[in-house]
Amino acid sequence: MKRVHIGLERLISAPPSDLARANLGLLANQASIGPNYEHAVTLIDRALPGRLKALFGPQHGFAGEKQDNMVESDHGLEERTGRPIFSLYGRARRPEPEMLAGLDVLLIDLVDVGSRVYTFAQTMVYCLEEAARAGIKIVVLDRPNPIGGTEVEGNILKPDCASFVGLYPLPMRHGLTLGELALFTAARMDPVPDLEVIKMEGWSRDMYFHQTGLPWVMPSPNMPTPETALVYPGQVIWEGTNLSEGRGTTRPFHLFGAPFIDPYLLKEELDRRDLPGVLFRPASFQPTFHKFQGRVCRGLEIRPLETRSFRPYLTSLTALEIILRLYPREFQWKEPPYEYEFHRRPIDLILGDVSVREGLESGRSAGALERTWQPDLETFDVEREKFLLY
Repeated sequence: MKRVHIGLERLISAPPSDLARANLGLLANQASIGPNYEHAVTLIDRALPGRLKALFGPQHGFAGEKQDNMVESDHGLEERTGRPIFSLYGRARRPEPEMLAGLDVLLIDLVDVGSRVYTFAQTMVYCLEEAARAGIKIVVLDRPNPIGGTEVEGNILKPDCASFVGLYPLPMRHGLTLGELALFTAARMDPVPDLEVIKMEGWSRDMYFHQTGLPWVMPSPNMPTPETALVYPGQVIWEGTNLSEGRGTTRPFHLFGAPFIDPYLLKEELDRRDLPGVLFRPASFQPTFHKFQGRVCRGLEIRPLETRSFRPYLTSLTALEIILRLYPREFQWKEPPYEYEFHRRPIDLILGDVSVREGLESGRSAGALERTWQPDLETFDVEREKFLLY
């Protein structure tokens, strides 16, 4: 198998002359590694000695140690060098002028998972906005979209649902790399940021992560495998409900359920829908933290069988539709706060369109709802073409 060469590798193999004279910042975390598991900080220090002046960390911390949503990280210092590490998931969620002071270029090297609600993309957007105001260049070191670059799925985010889990009109599964996502969002900004994307070599849009030859380091504590990224665009919806999404187990986002669920009945109902590329296994689990900590939950484990036909968003929306019908008394929507939103319902922010929740509440099927947003999704699929790099 030929291995994909990521943007980080291309940067360090032939550092641009302008970066050799620039003061650099780096937005990264523990998953920002090269093919031999060496971290981006080590590789950049070796290729551009003395140029890296400040580090920035997204949600879960620069070292990825923070477990849950809305668990903040403080600013700190890198022990080895004394460089500042600025948290962009704490008191501030966008870089403040004093954090950017003295920098010429901010490098971004993050592992994204291909879903609109993953907050790293929103952190990147805030960096683009603030860098444009400060006159600082952004360089995105591109990496693969682990769930491929061809399939798109879901309704388009509506402006009234914009939040830290979605700021721009994207579907749940957007089929863009982080670099392409940067180009897509930057084109809508005023002022327009000075943006460069260092492309990968050897990645094609039909590739999933297991085909890249690259090592996987979990980008967040509940994203342990590339397969987790594949189910996440659907399974993340349970964060907006009183069902466990499997946090506190070794199979987050694959397991979902609650004490009131009959797993065999739920499986029977789902199997009738003949959803493509997926198998459901009845399961019981006891979260060690988070929802239903210490209590036995019953539900399902979701197992993708065929990567290209599996539709994560439709699959999980269908499960939600059925649970709403089977358990109208026990089921509840999660109340705010959620990702620093204190008034709007978390499920509306996750789904990105109030009418999706309202449609499910009124008894419409997930399949019927999907048909209503297909024209918008097809328009998006055409629009994104101008930002594709591969």
